[in-house]
Amino acid sequence: MAAFAGIAASNPTFLQPRISSTSLRSASPCNSVSFPPSSSFVKNLNRRSRLYVRSSSAPVAPAMEGLKPAISLTDSALRHLNKMRSERGEDLCLRIGVKQGGCSGMSYTMDFENRANARPDDSTIEYQGFAIVCDPKSMLFLFGMQLDYSDALIGGGFSFSNPNATQTCGCGKSFAAEM
Repeated sequence: MAAFAGIAASNPTFLQPRISSTSLRSASPCNSVSFPPSSSFVKNLNRRSRLYVRSSSAPVAPAMEGLKPAISLTDSALRHLNKMRSERGEDLCLRIGVKQGGCSGMSYTMDFENRANARPDDSTIEYQGFAIVCDPKSMLFLFGMQLDYSDALIGGGFSFSNPNATQTCGCGKSFAAEM
């Protein structure tokens, strides 16, 4: 909910904003401040005085129910990753990221690493008991992505469905994105 924090000008004595107390208590955010038409502020708008507006907001945490993970796995990808992890016999997580390069400008990276090696600024996504770790820079490009796996003889392997990709390569392992 946004809240009025303050307005200042080079001559603050002529500012007398009208803020409804009901708008501050309502569940919907208060996005505007009005000034009475007779106030000296409105009369002095043509002057070259500076107006500074400062506001603050307090974020409200959304309910966790129904939220999709930042990076999701299909059932076939989850099965294959669990199989690969169990063959290595360690407590591993999947580090997924992006790097410069590839046909379209950026390419996907994936590797298993020990959970203890996760950095404090990494995002850790628990997906049905499987941990995915992603660095903050890569998360900007991967948020909302779905990882799939196919064991088809032609075109098989991991595939990325990335809503942030503006262009993808035919190989499916690189992409371009605009930020």
